[in-house]
Amino acid sequence: MRLWHEKLIPELPRQQLLGQHRECCALRGLGWEKKHETVDYVFQYSPYKLYQYHMKVINEMKARSYENDPLWELPTYRGESCPPYDLAEIKKVKETKPIYPEHDTEYMKKCICNLLVKGVLI
Repeated sequence: MRLWHEKLIPELPRQQLLGQHRECCALRGLGWEKKHETVDYVFQYSPYKLYQYHMKVINEMKARSYENDPLWELPTYRGESCPPYDLAEIKKVKETKPIYPEHDTEYMKKCICNLLVKGVLI
């Protein structure tokens, strides 16, 4: 799984949007710092950046009237299987555009190609 370019979030079909939510939940929880080729870059940054990205996904879900556990809207929450961060661990950082510098134009092209291969037209 990958984190889709944030500009694609509003365009993602239901299955990909909800899959992105599950991926964010996993990464924020027990998946934090577990090696995975397509998402390793997130571990170079504060977990707060992943929270910022996840909130974009959650806000899109809300816009479509999909439900989520509101605990995920807390930056310290890491799921039922992980103790929450304390506020010192999850240093709040200013949101950048894009949130991850890796999400550049080339990354956007890769994401679109990946979606097309999956038969998803956006």
